[in-house]
Amino acid sequence: MKAIVQDRYGSPDVLEFRDVGRPSPGGGEVLVRVHAAGVDAGVGHLTTGQPYLLRLLGFGLRRPKLPVRGLDFAGTVEEVGDGVTRVRPGDEVFGVCQGAFAEHAVARQDLVAAKPGGLSFEQAAAVLVSGGTALQALRDVGRVRPGQRVLVIGAAGGVGSFAVQLAKAFGADVTGVCSTAKTDLVRSLGAEHVVDYTREDFAARRYDLIVDTAGLRSLTDLRRALTPRGTLVIVGGEGGKWIGGIQRVFRAALLNPFVRQRLCGLVSRVRAADLEDLRDLIEAGRLTPALDRTYPLADAAAAIGHLHAGRAAGKVVLIP
Repeated sequence: MKAIVQDRYGSPDVLEFRDVGRPSPGGGEVLVRVHAAGVDAGVGHLTTGQPYLLRLLGFGLRRPKLPVRGLDFAGTVEEVGDGVTRVRPGDEVFGVCQGAFAEHAVARQDLVAAKPGGLSFEQAAAVLVSGGTALQALRDVGRVRPGQRVLVIGAAGGVGSFAVQLAKAFGADVTGVCSTAKTDLVRSLGAEHVVDYTREDFAARRYDLIVDTAGLRSLTDLRRALTPRGTLVIVGGEGGKWIGGIQRVFRAALLNPFVRQRLCGLVSRVRAADLEDLRDLIEAGRLTPALDRTYPLADAAAAIGHLHAGRAAGKVVLIP
């Protein structure tokens, strides 16, 4: 089968479109014919191997431990391993696995669910990594409640586009921060207020909860926009090549015991329960993945470059 393979760290140009052996499902696993695969910000970091902290966390010191990139996918089940009861061959599914940038991929059955009928394969392939991160930021860490004022920074990005919709679904008054070109998208996602950061200061209002997915603002600026007992959730972040944007999380943790505001960092995890919760919200018409554009699988390097440059409005998806 064809796949996107990475043998060394570097720019997206290190990604090669080539033939590899087709995987086989083991016990509790399913083999899926991939129809679409989502591209998330983490793929870019794993491609470059930066920040270097990622390598120390088990992704491979000198070269990638797992050569085929990609997590989110949607496709059709072709084969099931022993003990699989949730799906069967022919089912249309979506979920997450290791090695989704390929024509076939193997996934654990608990990380696969029936594709919502109203979604295309491209939309379904964009859900779990970014949608699950947004769900954990708002519900689990941010403890969002109806009527709260919620600010989403990076509202047109992969995580941000889900966060705006989820905050709205949870009954919050939502403000999204984005660039001029993306304001229409953020409004269409349900934000009551949109702040163009090139022209306005988001701290002109005070918010009960801030979800920062962009990773560039200082803690001082973010706290200035919080209510006295508001909550800040830092999701990801960009920074130096050694530890990336995690220094803001460290500073927030050190400051947190001495202030009334809650300053939190999020280390998101892929969870089967989130997959089901997101599917229920999609089926109920309260959540729809926002797609920026699709690329052929062979053009994965261009897709990652487009995302890393900050040009995407919504999710980027690869099609084998």
